[in-house]
Formats: sequence, structure tokens, C-alpha cells
Amino acid sequence: MKNTVMIKKNYEFKKFFSKGKFYLGEYINMYIHFNKLSYNKLGIAVSKKAGKAVKRNRIKRLIRENYKIIESKINSGINILIIINNNANIEKISYIGIKKDFEKILKKARVL
Repeated sequence: MKNTVMIKKNYEFKKFFSKGKFYLGEYINMYIHFNKLSYNKLGIAVSKKAGKAVKRNRIKRLIRENYKIIESKINSGINILIIINNNANIEKISYIGIKKDFEKILKKARVL
């Protein structure tokens, strides 16, 4: 993730919830907000209701890997907040499922 800064602060997450546009997918939900910077910001949130730490970290790794592959196609100056859908079964989430969901949402948002 060369041109991306990770979001870690709570106030940054709250800002994206209030100002970002919401997109719904099968496994992931996304808030996208345009900024005036030359780089992107990425935030990943997985609820504790999704499972224990091992499962939550696995999902985060899958999302980061998908983002690394698509990063070169994404326009610069975008804040992306990714949240795992509460209705999704964590056990059945796969790399390919997240990839399809990720691309579908980004095309819908006209970010690619």
C-alpha cells in the first residue's frame, strides 16, 4: 500500500461515518469520501460480534490484500472505510468473495 495511509484514530472513523457515502455489498459495507489530498486513506473495521481476534484479523488481512491489488486502479484523493457486514457469515467469507464485492462497490462508486 504505497500511496495509502491507514486510518486508526476514532475521530477519523467518526468523520467518515458522517460525511462518507454508504455502499452496501454482500460481505462488506463501504463509506467513500473524497478528500483534496494526493493520497488515499483506508480504514478497516470489524466488530467484536464477528468472532474472536483470530477470525477478525483474518478478515482484515483479506481486505488489505485485496486493496493492495486494486490500489493502482483507484483514483487518488479518496477516503475508504470498510466495514464487515453483520449479516455475513465470517466462516464462509473467502478471498474471492471479498474481491468481487470490493470491485462491484468501487465500480458503483465510480472510483476505479
